[in-house]
Amino acid sequence: MKKAEWTIDQVNDLTDKVIIVTGANSGLGYESSKKFVSKNATVIMACRSIEKGNEAKALILKDYEKANIITMMLDLGSLKSITAFVNDFKSKYKRLDILLNNAGVMTVPYGKTEDGFEIQNGVNHLGPFALTAQLFDLLKNTKNSRIVNVSSIAHKQGKMDFDNYLFEKGDYKKMKSYAKSKLSNLLFTYELDRRIKEKNYDIKVLAAHPGISSTNLGRYIQGKKSTNPFLKFAIKFGQPPVMGCLPEVRAALDESAVGGTYYGPDSFTQMKGNPKVVKSSKRSHSLEDAKKLWEVSEKLTQLEFNV
Repeated sequence: MKKAEWTIDQVNDLTDKVIIVTGANSGLGYESSKKFVSKNATVIMACRSIEKGNEAKALILKDYEKANIITMMLDLGSLKSITAFVNDFKSKYKRLDILLNNAGVMTVPYGKTEDGFEIQNGVNHLGPFALTAQLFDLLKNTKNSRIVNVSSIAHKQGKMDFDNYLFEKGDYKKMKSYAKSKLSNLLFTYELDRRIKEKNYDIKVLAAHPGISSTNLGRYIQGKKSTNPFLKFAIKFGQPPVMGCLPEVRAALDESAVGGTYYGPDSFTQMKGNPKVVKSSKRSHSLEDAKKLWEVSEKLTQLEFNV
């Protein structure tokens, strides 16, 4: 007998729960925010553009007019912006139930963040690492809190190269960088989960991926939408953001979820479908790489992430 599929209908009322969603103004973050407010959670839409964040908020309020949504500025490509966001958040809230590290960039041309990090690994991993580190005390003091990091199928192509982690020595390739950043998301998730379990904290750390989902994340892939093979593939075989968000929503809300679990779509290829527990690559479970990445991340962000 097939096990019943998980749905948002199984989730209890989330009144009094505070949730941060990074990159909430579009795509997966926007759809996840809608799911959360449908259960009466307070949702902080952390966006690089307040204007776009407010536009997204207005759209959600059309469907959920009593929704408690707050937009706050957060640029994951700026350590200064991350610290300012954290300070602002802590001045207003004394609890944090869920941190959904959803925001990211994909296959962008080579460039550097405000702090000199290669953009994809800076925004996709180092930014969320710094954000999580500075919010960790609030998460630790909130009963049954969660951290959800969003990875990608592309992590399976990723390889860690700590001698050229931010492509200081060149050899930059868009997909190579993206895959490494998504592998970093999983290495970070599993290492943080191990450290939390050692301390027996009441925090669950999980990861998720959306399969192939048609969002604006792929806007930097060269070629017009009508002719680009990747985009044509995503449109034909992928799924809309309203489905793509479900693995991260399940990771955030499923009461039976276990720390260290990875969720993705349930089709054979994991490209689309309903959310289920999936396996990640052997490299993502490397203890050596996870510890090294933690050390490198602390050094680059100039933060001590003491669990």
